[in-house]
Amino acid sequence: MMKSTSPQLVVDSDRPGFSWIDGLVLLILFGALWSLMHFGQGMLVAFDPASVPELDFSTSQIPYYAGRTLLRMWIAFGFSLLFAISLGYLAAKNLAARAVILPALDVLQSVPVLGFLSATVAGFMALFPGSLLGVECAAIFAIFTGQVWNMAFGFYHSMVTIPSDMQEAASTYGLSRWQRFRTVELPASAHSLIWNSMMSFGGGWFFVAQSEAISVMNKDIKLPGLGSYMASAIEKGDNHAALLAVVAMLVLILVSDQLIWRPLMVWADKFKIELTESGLTPTSWVFDLLSGAYVFTWLALHLWQPLADALDQALRRISPSKRRTRPDAVNWPLRILGLAFAAWLGYEVIIGVFAAIAALHGALDAAVVGHVVWLGFLTLLRVLAMTVLATLIWTPIGVWIGFHPKVARFAQPLAQIGASFPVNMTFPIVVGLFVASSTPMNWGSILLIAMGTQWYILFNVIAGAMAIPNELKEVASIYGLRQWKLWRTLILPAIFPFWVTGACTAAGGAWNASIVAEYATWGDTTLKADGLGAFIAEVTKRGDTPLIIVSIAVMSLFVVLMNKLVWRRLYAYAERRFRLD
Repeated sequence: MMKSTSPQLVVDSDRPGFSWIDGLVLLILFGALWSLMHFGQGMLVAFDPASVPELDFSTSQIPYYAGRTLLRMWIAFGFSLLFAISLGYLAAKNLAARAVILPALDVLQSVPVLGFLSATVAGFMALFPGSLLGVECAAIFAIFTGQVWNMAFGFYHSMVTIPSDMQEAASTYGLSRWQRFRTVELPASAHSLIWNSMMSFGGGWFFVAQSEAISVMNKDIKLPGLGSYMASAIEKGDNHAALLAVVAMLVLILVSDQLIWRPLMVWADKFKIELTESGLTPTSWVFDLLSGAYVFTWLALHLWQPLADALDQALRRISPSKRRTRPDAVNWPLRILGLAFAAWLGYEVIIGVFAAIAALHGALDAAVVGHVVWLGFLTLLRVLAMTVLATLIWTPIGVWIGFHPKVARFAQPLAQIGASFPVNMTFPIVVGLFVASSTPMNWGSILLIAMGTQWYILFNVIAGAMAIPNELKEVASIYGLRQWKLWRTLILPAIFPFWVTGACTAAGGAWNASIVAEYATWGDTTLKADGLGAFIAEVTKRGDTPLIIVSIAVMSLFVVLMNKLVWRRLYAYAERRFRLD
């Protein structure tokens, strides 16, 4: 059962009403709305690709650039959350949809951010001619591709591992699909979803420089933002400007952690599936402050609950009880919609394949393709090395953090900083270190890849350790389980499903990170590794369409095969073997 003892954002019924806290909350909400309008209007200005304005490199512009970047991040996150919940739910509930969605997610996860930019910049610019909104949409879409896959896989896995007795109870009480989702499935997945959202948001920061400083198809476009500011600092080798951009980014990460992620973690603690409550629960001063605001109670009574009731009634009219109608009749509209979407998607894929074949015809030979495949194999070895090393290092650390909420209180923002820190910002130190120590880039790039992707494993292991029901910990203590026996009997089985999600996403993200990690540039100094990531960075910058298509196709093939042969089987094993039933 889920806990009901944790604090909620609803005040006591005997509270007199609105207070100064409510005024503060409303002031913050109006301030957020004004900021949205202020920074959003910069996306709607006129834009001419032939005369791209230079980026203002003055220090006074950093706060404005930070606001523009943060707006893009949250817009991308909103779409990522909607996409992850929708696709994850559909894949968990429909076997036919799962057979299509999971392989499609594997392919899309494997496509690098630069690959999405190469394919979408021109399309978005054509969609909004003469407006900067087209380039903004391309940047937001690129950030979206850096956030969404971990969230989608994590939510799907949470859905398929919900205890059977909870699903049976929902069926016994005759809950509709919407009621079951709202009262059972979404709350049971909330803890994992929030942790994966934090990690995915950090992944968006990792690729923000690539998303805002777009150099594809011989076009060099820099949108106002921290990412483009960082990219300009790297090109000029300006340590002072790079440091200011990093400080601004760290401030945004810490503020987001205190104002958003930590309160959400406290709120999600009530959804942990356990019979007894742990003596140590997460805390947040922001959550404590908001708990005293009557405005949330008022909204719940006058807005959210009426809307939820109206939606329940509407869905009951659309999908009546199975006792009064045949199940197949209810499913026909969804099936027709799904078939229509599949047909449209198949048509677009076929068009894209024919366009790619036309671009490749006569432009490549077997030797070039073989060389690209060999480079992909070298990058694969680095990805595997990163996954193994990150697992050995961060699994025990993640379990220790998850078992100690007081430690998690300080470790969470530190891990977010590590996950969000763009690896190219370490180039001033790394390039100098590699040159001074004569470290080959072929080995040093493994460290750079790990710096950007190891955090997926850490965050998921922490989430898995924190999700272990307290009564299971107490039983293990009563039976005197210690050290390896405790790990073998309780910890490893409990965190294994979460580790699979983290390792799968880390390996997929490592392919993306290899584009930055295998081709390190700072000012006039460039270090290049032999690998597919460096190859993609080079051909994308010079706009070589045939080689871009081949290199991205090879990278996608490697990732899809890895997911099919390894991760999908581990997902199935985790779903079958490690459920809290």
